[in-house]
Amino acid sequence: MGRGTAVLVLMAGVAACAETTPPAEAPAPEYLGVQTRLLGGDLVNFLVEMRGASSAGDVTAYADCAAAQYARIRDYGFARRVRTNLDEEGGLWRGDAVYTVSPALPEGTRTIDADVVVAACREDGIPTV
Repeated sequence: MGRGTAVLVLMAGVAACAETTPPAEAPAPEYLGVQTRLLGGDLVNFLVEMRGASSAGDVTAYADCAAAQYARIRDYGFARRVRTNLDEEGGLWRGDAVYTVSPALPEGTRTIDADVVVAACREDGIPTV
């Protein structure tokens, strides 16, 4: 083994023993509020804002929590997400989501059982309305 190769092997060994800095933890989510707008009948719009979301799914979950609690306040047991528009700029996430609320399980695949979702939101530390 040549001298240059020996130095590289030695440096690689030293680098392997060096302390590594753990990756920085993601900031804790900040839930900045919900605006609720009744669009008519059982159609409701929720505007949510948050910082520290790890993905768009965090923002959608925040909107789901707001919709579930709103359904409970109205003495309805269910909600169904109709659409969600998301935007992120400079770490500030905004969600604009529309849901139907109803006393009976609505048709569709994006249905929310209000009691179950509100309990999960509390367990996960996500505020509701």
